[in-house]
Amino acid sequence: QVQLVESGGGLVQSGGSLRLSCAASGRTFRFFHMAWFRQAPGKEREFVAAIDWRGSSTDYEDSVKDQFTISRDNAKSTLYLQMNSLKPEDTAVYYCAASARDFVARRSDLQYDLWGQGTQVTVSS
Repeated sequence: QVQLVESGGGLVQSGGSLRLSCAASGRTFRFFHMAWFRQAPGKEREFVAAIDWRGSSTDYEDSVKDQFTISRDNAKSTLYLQMNSLKPEDTAVYYCAASARDFVARRSDLQYDLWGQGTQVTVSS
């Protein structure tokens, strides 16, 4: 069973950058499609970005497309999210998630079988 642990969150000023990491235990990380979701206070959890199991296909929510970069290192069983030009509206708890289902449904949180505990990102204005 794969377990996911996020890190890299914190407090940053508007315009700053952070890189989130999601370390996976177990040997099967490379077979999962992976994604980042986020949940801001009082809002529903929303899709941020996804990457297929080989790292050859990515997808981004429109508002972060030119701002965030998702990547993975299967040799290290780690998923990343590089976040640049952060804005106060990016403040949320960020979760990584793993899916063994078809990548076509990557934007739905219902497709993800495994979740990390979340890491808080706070962007001050």
